[in-house]
Amino acid sequence: SSPHLVQVRERIRINGQPISKDLFNKYFWLVYNRLEETKDPAHASMPAYFRFLTIMAFHVFLQEKVDLAVVEVGIGGTYDCTNIIRAPVVCGVSSLGIDHTSILGDTMEKIAWQKGGIFKPGVPAFTVAQPERPLEVLRERARERKCPLYLCPELDDFEEGCRALELGLAGAHQRSNAALALQLARTWLQRRGCQGLGELKEVPPSTELLGRPVPVAPAFQLTDPMIQGLRDTEWLGRTQVLCHGPVTWYLDGAHTTSSIQACVRWFRQAALNQDKPHDGSEVRVLLFNATGDRDTAALLKLLVPCHFDYAVFCPNFTEVSVANNADQQNFNVTLENALTRCLENQRTWTRLLEEKVGQDPWLPSPLRVGGLLQPAPARGSLLLVPPAPRPLNSPALVFPCLAQALRWVAQGRDPHLAAPAASGAHAHPAASSGAVLLREAAAVRVLVTGSLHLVGGALRLLDPALSQ
Repeated sequence: SSPHLVQVRERIRINGQPISKDLFNKYFWLVYNRLEETKDPAHASMPAYFRFLTIMAFHVFLQEKVDLAVVEVGIGGTYDCTNIIRAPVVCGVSSLGIDHTSILGDTMEKIAWQKGGIFKPGVPAFTVAQPERPLEVLRERARERKCPLYLCPELDDFEEGCRALELGLAGAHQRSNAALALQLARTWLQRRGCQGLGELKEVPPSTELLGRPVPVAPAFQLTDPMIQGLRDTEWLGRTQVLCHGPVTWYLDGAHTTSSIQACVRWFRQAALNQDKPHDGSEVRVLLFNATGDRDTAALLKLLVPCHFDYAVFCPNFTEVSVANNADQQNFNVTLENALTRCLENQRTWTRLLEEKVGQDPWLPSPLRVGGLLQPAPARGSLLLVPPAPRPLNSPALVFPCLAQALRWVAQGRDPHLAAPAASGAHAHPAASSGAVLLREAAAVRVLVTGSLHLVGGALRLLDPALSQ
């Protein structure tokens, strides 16, 4: 799977665990040297990063004689380097979203065409509920490739006549992922001739008549290991909550409009429905960055309704100097480019808030200070103004690296993070006043989102054990 969050070894796992450093080292050099010895002298370049790791993953799985390999495509499908498996056991396409538009195309139909490139003749494929036109594209791709394609039934259909299934991953969107996982797992178990897979349930005639271009696969009675598997699933960096004393970190690597919408629903349920501190002092902080060709303005607009008191922007670099941390370094992006993007995000956030203030007569106009928003002086009294629940002005701050951003947010109250340097670190009034509020609040709730790389960098600092 890709990308990794903290260490590159996470991409190649056996029995759910990243391969050991010794095993990674052994196979890395074995593959590297073999490629070096056999490369064409006329075109003497090694495979790019992702391609090299894909070749290495296949080699590891073959050498370690795994029973089953689950391979996630990198980008798209049709032209992705993982798409060299001629006869997989089964293929799955999860919920489609707009992403990597410069490579895959700028419409859902174009993206669906790319995703359908993994279909293979005679190999069953499953997908989940999709918008009508992209689903038609997937159907056409399946027909071209003589691939039997099915829609997964809703997870509700598996729950009929039994208790509600418990999912280890939070968020309503995980229900369709779980339904897809069940169909893929059952297909493989069937292929292996496993007994006791549970009876297939009848597909109600109504589902066939809904004009769906793709037939619905029948639900089936789940086995105890399947129920346990869904319940015990963990995935770092996706709807993950870390409670560090008064500071609670909500981590979600959402980076498309649909996944940010799901993230907002989850955050509002997980954080904003929590019991409020007795004295009511709660500060909400957004920590955000986005990479690639993503429309950050569209993503940020979706986050405005969470009523953050502060929005913090920083690059995905854990420290200003990343020389000692190759796992977290992106050699395609310079610090200058990344900071420029953060400043653009800061301006976008400020503009979005000003537009919101213009639409809401109850909100006071924010005070502008040096291009940043600063809390209005009568901050305490603002809480009494109806009907907006949190009419604060959400100052937007930019930090040069993740470590500085996290330290400012935590203000020495998270045992995993050192306190920020006292002298000259927060020359800006918004940063200084914010530091006081963060130190005094009974609860600080921080949503980290917009980029899996950002979440990975945050995890590396917040949970040092992951770097071992």
